[in-house]
Formats: sequence, structure tokens, C-alpha cells
Amino acid sequence: MNIKITKKIRYVLIISILLFAIIVICTFVAREKLFFTPNTTDTTLIIPKNASFEEVVYLLKEDKIINNIQTFKLAAKILKYEKNVMRGRYEIKADETNYQLIKKLRKGQHYPVTFTFNNVRTLSEFIQKTDKKFLFPYQELQKLLEDEQFLTELGFTKETVPALFIPNTYQIYYDIDADEFVEKFLTFYKNYWNEKRMQQARSLSLSPVEVATLASIVEEENYREFEKPIIAGVYINRLRLGMRLQADPTVKFAVGDVTLKRILYKHLETDSPYNTYLHTGLPPGPIRFPDSSTIDSVLQYTRHNYLYMCAKEDFSGEHNFATTLTEHERNATKYRNALNKLLIKN
Repeated sequence: MNIKITKKIRYVLIISILLFAIIVICTFVAREKLFFTPNTTDTTLIIPKNASFEEVVYLLKEDKIINNIQTFKLAAKILKYEKNVMRGRYEIKADETNYQLIKKLRKGQHYPVTFTFNNVRTLSEFIQKTDKKFLFPYQELQKLLEDEQFLTELGFTKETVPALFIPNTYQIYYDIDADEFVEKFLTFYKNYWNEKRMQQARSLSLSPVEVATLASIVEEENYREFEKPIIAGVYINRLRLGMRLQADPTVKFAVGDVTLKRILYKHLETDSPYNTYLHTGLPPGPIRFPDSSTIDSVLQYTRHNYLYMCAKEDFSGEHNFATTLTEHERNATKYRNALNKLLIKN
């Protein structure tokens, strides 16, 4: 009797051990299949803001990113990804496992990007600099900055909006939307235009946008720091006397050719609100994105009696300044003769 019981117990133990081994093996296989079997193709997955898990699954199926969607869904449930969907642009490599993919998606892309821009002339150039730097496509930003109602709500127009973006290095989160990007720069703008700068602008009877507009002309005239406040002083003197600015860079902007080396009479006749040879006062908005240092050179302009300026005949990029028209014409003649000598006609 005891022998029979012993044999029975031994039999049960063997069966139990075998079943346990089978369960362990099956669990291991299932775990490998579920979490660690290659399951993706090489592509990009874009998860929009406020997307649900169901929408993510749809994108994975629609774009054929996942080979076995059922194992992904089960793995996502076990790893609690269903409740942790994060927007972003995710680069998916071929043969990533469910575990690798879900780990990547759960991590999200809420990290700061260093965004630097300078020496920008047009809004189009600025917009292009955001391309592939952030989650939003640059076309989305372009559409916003062409939306007059959106700009009006910000306090800008198509012509004045370049003043909003002050060249510098900024830390901005990657997963930001285009409208959040603009709002961020509005915050930067307001911080930049602190009480001290606002007071300096008021002393010139200019708004921040007008200061930026004047700074853009100064910067186009000469990027050398030592001359910028002198040039700013020339234009401020002319503004106060009601004289036309007669700034060559505004003519180049109006013509649409910043490479012009020689301004001809036909250029001066260009019918444009930006042509300061035809129109008194400042143009409708900045003709480039002026650097912070140039804005400050306007706010802290050099006080003098100069009303005229002309590029030096040595082509150094510096200028001859004059207080009288007669003196200016002499300087202009020297410069024209230098152009003629080099056969520069345009």
C-alpha cells in the first residue's frame, strides 16, 4: 500500500514538474513573442496632440508600421501605454520590438531644443529655419504668419511681424505647436522690451516696432558695431526734421534685389511704401530681422548734427557723414567715381 502511494506521489510530482516546465517554456516563448520579437518597419510615426491610444493603433495599422498589431496592443496594455500616449515625431527603425517601440513612445519628446537664428532678411528665411527643428511642420508656421486675424490678435501685421522675432539663441521644447511657438516668441518679445527699453523708445517718440524698423535699415547700411549708432543718429535727425530718410536699403527692398551695388534713378522711382526716397517717415515694417545690438544702437544712438551719409569710396563698408548737402554731394561724387573706375553699373 505504501509502495503504491509512493509511486503515485512520484508520478504526480513528475507530471507537475513537466507541466511547470511547459508553462515556464510557454511563458518564455510568449514573452519573447510579445515583447522581444522584431515587429516594425523603417519609417516615421507622427502622433498628433491629444491623440488617443486607438488613434495610435490606427496610424500603426494604416501606415503598416507594425507587422503584428495584436501583440503590440497586448504589450501596450501590460506596459500601461494606453493611458500614456504622448504626441511627437518618432523615427521608427526596422525590426524594433514591441518593448523598444513602446518604451520610445512612452518617453515622448518633451525636451528643449536650442534654436538659434541671426542674419535673417525675410520672413520666409526665418520660417525655413524651423524646418525639422520642431514637431510642427514649417508650413504650419507659415500659414499662421500669413493669417491676418491671428497677427492682429498678437498686435502685429504682415509687415511688422518680423519685429516680433529678435535674433538670438533660445531654448524651446521640441513638441511645441506652431501657435505655441509664436506665443513663446511673444513672451520673449515682451521680456526683451523691458521698462528701460520702452522708456528709451518713448524718448524717441517711437514704438518698439518702429525702433525695430529703423534698426533694420541701420543694419542693412552697416553691420559694424561702431558705426551703427552714428547711422541711427543720421536717420533720427532726419525723422525729427520731417526729411525723407532716403535710405538705399529700403530701395533695394522695394526693388526686391538686395545685391544692388549701385542705386540708379530708375530704382529711386520704384512705387513702393518701402521706398523712403518717395515717402516720408519709416517704411511699413522692418526690411530684415534686426539684431538686438542694432536695436540698442538705435535706442542709444549717437547725438550729432549729421543729416547725410554716403559709402566711402574705398569700399571698406564704412561711411562718410556730412551736415550739409554740399558736403554730401562731394562725398557722393567720390563714391560714384570709384564705382565708374571699377565699371560697376548696377
